[in-house]
Amino acid sequence: MEWLNYHHLHYFWMVAREGGLAPAAAKLRLSPPTLSAQINSLERALGEDLFVKQGRRMVLTDTGTVAYRYAEEIFAIGRELVGTIQGGTSGRPSRFAVGVTQSVPKLIARRILEPLQKMSAPIRLICREEPMERLMADLAVHTLDVVLTDAPQVNATSLKLFNHFLGETAIAVYGTQSLAAQYRKGFPASLEGAPFLLPTESSATRRALEAYFDQVGVRPNFLAEFDDSALLKSFAEGGMGLFAAPLVIQNELRRQYGVHKLGLVQGVKERFYAVTGERKIKQPALIIITDAARERLFRFSAPKRTKE
Repeated sequence: MEWLNYHHLHYFWMVAREGGLAPAAAKLRLSPPTLSAQINSLERALGEDLFVKQGRRMVLTDTGTVAYRYAEEIFAIGRELVGTIQGGTSGRPSRFAVGVTQSVPKLIARRILEPLQKMSAPIRLICREEPMERLMADLAVHTLDVVLTDAPQVNATSLKLFNHFLGETAIAVYGTQSLAAQYRKGFPASLEGAPFLLPTESSATRRALEAYFDQVGVRPNFLAEFDDSALLKSFAEGGMGLFAAPLVIQNELRRQYGVHKLGLVQGVKERFYAVTGERKIKQPALIIITDAARERLFRFSAPKRTKE
């Protein structure tokens, strides 16, 4: 087993944090050549370059960025260990990093993560929104603890990532008060030619909506498509067009964007998943958000059979 030289890691961390060999060497009271040699030893041990020179600057490579994030955690935990032994608990919040795919509505992500506020132990929540491929790559190297998405990862087994189903909700069509009044009567046939905003083709909801429109035989006027669900709703708030969103957040949509429900997209549901690097969830923060989503957020999201 290869053992990591933590002295070398500490020197690397200082150079990355201070922004160069000279300022780091001054703080460590070492000469820049000596410090450079120590970092070269770490790079040889890891088999990867951690820095690349850009003019006079030393810039982290992609591997260096990953190593720096790990080093941050390692030395923060070390400080916590010393503080705990010498003077009781440090009170340092534990880090919980969450990736959110662009297709997940921000209101849904907030509702999923809200239970973390009630944890007895302090927690520092880090949220990142990136393309799916980037998030899964970061999850695979443990930069993220979980990724929230609206589609299961079909290659999760090969990447040693696992899908945890959180729940599902019906989908409804929404619009401003004037658009809702104009197109509600005769729904869904009334959507023929209606201005409509769509998520991009990478979204599972987009594919389900197009199948639904084909099934009921209507063709709205698709005016725009968006990667970002919040940006889509912002345009809808301005009256640009109708849009589809989860029924479970209809009250929040009305309060935040002033939109009203026209009707349900029958037979279409939006599903949400927590993708992690472990088959069985053990981390306390993960247990809290997955349990809360299943037991409260999505439990009562199925619509009642009442007349629209």
